[in-house]
Amino acid sequence: MEHTSNTDLRAAADEVLARLVGDDTGTARLRDDQWRAIEALVAEKRRALVVQRTGWGKSAVYFVATALLRAQGSGPTVIVSPLLALMRNQVEAAARAGVRARTINSSNSEEWDAIRAEIEAGDVDVLLVSPERLNNPDFRDQVLPRLAAATGLLVVDEAHCISDWGHDFRPDYRRLRTMLSDLPEGVPVLATTATANARVTADVAEQLGTGGSSDALVLRGPLDRESLSLSVLRLPDAAHRMAWLADHLDQLPGSGIIYTLTVAVAEEVTAFLRRRGHVVASYTGRTENADRQQAEEDLLANKVKALVATSALGMGFDKPDLGFVVHLGSPSSPISYYQQVGRAGRGVRHAEVLLLPGKEDEAIWEYFASLAFPPEETVRRTLDVLARSERPLSLPALEPLVELRRSRLETMLKVLDVDGAVKRVKGGWIATGRPWSYDAERYAWVARQRAAEQQAMRDYVSTTDCRMEFLQRQLDDEGAKPCGRCDNCAGARYTADASAVALDAARADLGRAGVEVEPRRMWPTGLLAIGVDLKGRIPAGEQAAQGRALGRLSDIGWGNRLRPLFAPQAPDGPVPDDVARAAVGVLADWAKGPGGWAAGVDDAQPRPVGVVTVASRTRPQLVRSLGAHIAETGRLPLLGTVESTGEQHQLLRSNSAQRLKALAGALTVPPELAEALARAGGPVLLVDDYTETGWTLAVAARLLRHAGAQGVLPLVLAVQG
Repeated sequence: MEHTSNTDLRAAADEVLARLVGDDTGTARLRDDQWRAIEALVAEKRRALVVQRTGWGKSAVYFVATALLRAQGSGPTVIVSPLLALMRNQVEAAARAGVRARTINSSNSEEWDAIRAEIEAGDVDVLLVSPERLNNPDFRDQVLPRLAAATGLLVVDEAHCISDWGHDFRPDYRRLRTMLSDLPEGVPVLATTATANARVTADVAEQLGTGGSSDALVLRGPLDRESLSLSVLRLPDAAHRMAWLADHLDQLPGSGIIYTLTVAVAEEVTAFLRRRGHVVASYTGRTENADRQQAEEDLLANKVKALVATSALGMGFDKPDLGFVVHLGSPSSPISYYQQVGRAGRGVRHAEVLLLPGKEDEAIWEYFASLAFPPEETVRRTLDVLARSERPLSLPALEPLVELRRSRLETMLKVLDVDGAVKRVKGGWIATGRPWSYDAERYAWVARQRAAEQQAMRDYVSTTDCRMEFLQRQLDDEGAKPCGRCDNCAGARYTADASAVALDAARADLGRAGVEVEPRRMWPTGLLAIGVDLKGRIPAGEQAAQGRALGRLSDIGWGNRLRPLFAPQAPDGPVPDDVARAAVGVLADWAKGPGGWAAGVDDAQPRPVGVVTVASRTRPQLVRSLGAHIAETGRLPLLGTVESTGEQHQLLRSNSAQRLKALAGALTVPPELAEALARAGGPVLLVDDYTETGWTLAVAARLLRHAGAQGVLPLVLAVQG
């Protein structure tokens, strides 16, 4: 179908754009491709899928389209976006254009009722909704139908999240099918993403109803980012990478983002860079919402040189003059990598993008890959539990009955919800009774796709060809060609040099052993339902004290040294000398610190009177030798071992309640150890190899306290996570 531009509509669109960008001269003009999308939505009431690089101006399209549609009398625009940071930015940007925007998401629940009233009064032009809201029972059943009936434009931001062929699949997004089917005839739909290869584009288009329609518009642009200069620096070890950052951070243009793969590394790097005099802030999944907003504001105002962030920062951070993105560790997907680096250089002529890969990257990839969709047996068991229940089961009630952690259980239920096998209602989840098949072939294909993406990232690091062209080809960009700017095209701009001072400081930081291990204080809910007679707060007389670990398996200090000891194929053996010495050092620092037992320390507790080990099925030599070394060095008796009955089955990554059920009958204090505890008459050091959930230490501590130990101080080599 031929289309002709509406001159008056185009002029009105440019006026809105001028207000949006703060242009008082009236010279701001939409580009032709932006206007084509707006024309399709406003004049032709079509559905459009826009795949364009970050910085192309997708938000300008939907805000301008909203203003024009509202002027025509259309209802409010609904934008579905997972990006809380972007929501905050966009509410402010919309106000500049005279567009009244509000948001409903997990961080502003106290405002929801007022916002609903404003929507019904017609006082809201744009409502930004997080995808999780789409399947909240109240929102889904009460708000969503009315919203769908009144919506003037539906926008699906980060639309690649719809596709489980993509790198960032989110099952909540599949709820959009329901909303799309409920939209009145002629309501335009805009789906946008910066990161979709050809397969994901086709999948998203099909799911949005745009793929098979002759009236649909797919706008896909070139993905080269002319402002970005890509580089890879392969440095010998973690200390060199941290030292390099400390030495070169001030040389990077403007302010930027340093991405890490784990929370532990983000916090580690933030602390180190601050000690080296840099103004940086940490931004992770552990960061409180108020602290996140402050960090965002500080970066926007260039009050910090960098945010040291995990993927919790998301892609929705809108700072056009971001001067650099550094990755300390390689993401597992080139598409994810392209998306993250795309935050830089949107409003400046030049931005630096550096990847500093690490030896630990693949271990971290492997861990996250282990959290994929569960095996069929687990899914069937969950469906059976729901089917047999006479009432809806909440996540806390369901968790003890199936061997899945809560976050993974929730994701699985959302997928099953989309497939029609379960439904979320008030009070929890129910089984629908509809037949469901386990799509093993599709899940296996997705797993193979993940493996191919990981290999692509290895290839990106090692390639001698153009790096931008490499990423464009990963995204099936037909316009991919050498960029002329990356380190392979134009030569390296940075050397691998790090100063001796920074290297010494980094080695000292990474070599500093000791992580606090917080004790469990509450039993998980639902234990009575699986035959374990424990509930509520753990009595003080049964708790472990705060403990210590040598390091975290997810950090780049002692984690790099410890990971090989805990690899599935690693042989059991005596504790290595360097690890044993470091454990003794942790114990000595613990004794001297607050709450320790060294002479002269305030609030000192009694000195341990002996060492107790925990029996290990997989690493018995490691644990026994560690306990013996601690006892010998500390001149303490080795009192014995909390034994395993051998009945404990391996739970892998099960949930807390199932772990406790297995542990409840599996650990025991033998009579000779109970006699030794009674004779010793004081607190004991409880030595184990590592802790992931803290439940083994909690159960062992409870048994030891019942057997006469006056306190239990856990000491482990590693903390998982």
